[in-house]
Amino acid sequence: MVVADLIALPGALLSAYMLRLSTWWPVEFLQPAWWLFAVLPILGVFVFARIGLYRAVIRFMGAHAILAITKGVAVLAVVLACLAYAMNVSPFPRSVPVNFALVALVYVGGTRLLVRQYYQWLVRHFVDKKPVLIYGAGGAGVQLAAALDNGGDYFPVGFVDDDPRLWGEIVRGRPVHRPKDIEALLVRYGIRQVLLAIPAHSRDAQRSIVERLLRYSVQIQTVPSMAEIVEHKVAVEQLREIQLEDLLGREPVPAIPELLERSIVGKSVLITGGGGSIGAEIARQVIAHIPTRLIILEQSEYALYQIALELEEIRDSRQIYGVEVIPVLGSVCDGLLVEKTLVNHKIQTVYHAAAYKHVPIIEENIQQGIRNNILGTATLAHLASKVGVERFVLISTDKAVRPTNVMGATKRVAEQVLQSLVMEGTQTRFCMVRFGNVLGSSGSVVPRFRAQVEQGGPVTVTHPDITRYFMTIEEASSLVIQAGSMAKGGEVFVLDMGEPVKIRHLAEKIIVLMGYTAKSEDNPKGDIAIRYTGLRKGEKLYEELLIGSDSERTSHPKIMKAMEECVEYAKLAESLSVFENLLLTDQEDSDLDNILCQLLGELVSGFSRVQEVESFDKQSLELN
Repeated sequence: MVVADLIALPGALLSAYMLRLSTWWPVEFLQPAWWLFAVLPILGVFVFARIGLYRAVIRFMGAHAILAITKGVAVLAVVLACLAYAMNVSPFPRSVPVNFALVALVYVGGTRLLVRQYYQWLVRHFVDKKPVLIYGAGGAGVQLAAALDNGGDYFPVGFVDDDPRLWGEIVRGRPVHRPKDIEALLVRYGIRQVLLAIPAHSRDAQRSIVERLLRYSVQIQTVPSMAEIVEHKVAVEQLREIQLEDLLGREPVPAIPELLERSIVGKSVLITGGGGSIGAEIARQVIAHIPTRLIILEQSEYALYQIALELEEIRDSRQIYGVEVIPVLGSVCDGLLVEKTLVNHKIQTVYHAAAYKHVPIIEENIQQGIRNNILGTATLAHLASKVGVERFVLISTDKAVRPTNVMGATKRVAEQVLQSLVMEGTQTRFCMVRFGNVLGSSGSVVPRFRAQVEQGGPVTVTHPDITRYFMTIEEASSLVIQAGSMAKGGEVFVLDMGEPVKIRHLAEKIIVLMGYTAKSEDNPKGDIAIRYTGLRKGEKLYEELLIGSDSERTSHPKIMKAMEECVEYAKLAESLSVFENLLLTDQEDSDLDNILCQLLGELVSGFSRVQEVESFDKQSLELN
């Protein structure tokens, strides 16, 4: 660039004379000024070096470099005029410095732009970059294209946009196409990846676009949300995979601030099972609303360490001073530990998320499921009532409704424990919040499906007709907090989970989102097969959220309320005592399990344990 400038600056001075005098070689004007042609380039290199022009990387040159060049040539034009008049150069037309500035800007800036363009041409044609299509020709799309141009992995061949006013226009040197041209573009350029640059669109609009793109079996990535970009959490070019939450999640209903704050602000809050997926997310949302102290009770040391560290980082980064984060290692079954925790920290609100929840595991470990889910809940609830906790929220499950497995039955008994305490009379406001599957929770099918796709398949689904309700973990946790704040005592709150989703369709979408095709009868040469393994012990095809048919609306559109029948306190207390005594016996596990299940059946209406796995012709369904 120094050599180029040493040539460009005298050339610009000569061009300035030519433009002024309309002749190719004005000798009578050049002879008195010959020494300016030698001095000016040296001064120019010095000035450009001082303003940092030679430190700019040419291939990344933008508006800042052009502005620096403009300042540099303006300085040189002034110096040129001063030297000419100081040294009495004559004849010296007064327009020469102006012409020089304009021409030098073109010559000096133009050489750099040419080099930058040449570099990009080399990269485009001789570097192995993946062709991609950018969906969205707005500000985010332009920023993304600029970032990709300067990178070494992707080459954007063009834009696609829903706005008809942009069709056929050129944005950052690339054409803007109509959505219906996508298929032809994919074939023409061999594109296997589409990048969404529509952070300002609503979730419903983004979901609609993704659903259309799923037909083309391309990998879909997206820029961060507008909130993340505005808050400077991430940059536009930090792409992420389309998550299933983007397809299944509903347009979020704004939280009611008063309901979020009522049970948290200025209070001492205990979260049991705070190291689990639900408990941890509740903890994150609780600390954001500034309790006086947040106590996490967790029996996994590593999970407790992780969430305590994260909460402290959240507190410090948001400058939420004065909030104590207190990790307590132990189990809700430890009555002495629970009582000391409730009393010493003056607990006012309890979110009880500590539970064993995986159906097949509990089917093989019935005694531990009853000990933790029933007796642990009873211990915590009785002590909370005894010491005068203001509010107690149990995290329940849709599997508690007419359960076909031990896990669901234990959660229903846990609900009855709280209901019976309310019937008996207590100052504590007990309630339960019942909902279905949470995307991203531990044991979720989504990470398992992704791992199976990465390994080349097959993706295993238990049954072609099995359906489940899904909700994002953030929305579920927010609704749990709001529902708990509405409790008067004994309510079963049911979250609106939207429409149920077939797990088979879930698997197909994950396969396509990861850039593969699902093998089927219509597409026998697909990349990933779906294999059906049969229902596991205790597993139902469909889940329900209400035992009865009656439910009431609440002040929140996504929360319903039901008052369901429960067991009398005396009978329940007797059954809890029997459970406790049975777990202390040395009977054979199989015999003890049968007795425990029989007792569960007496307590839980509709409990019908499915012992046998449903069988069907898996081979015939392999490609369906």
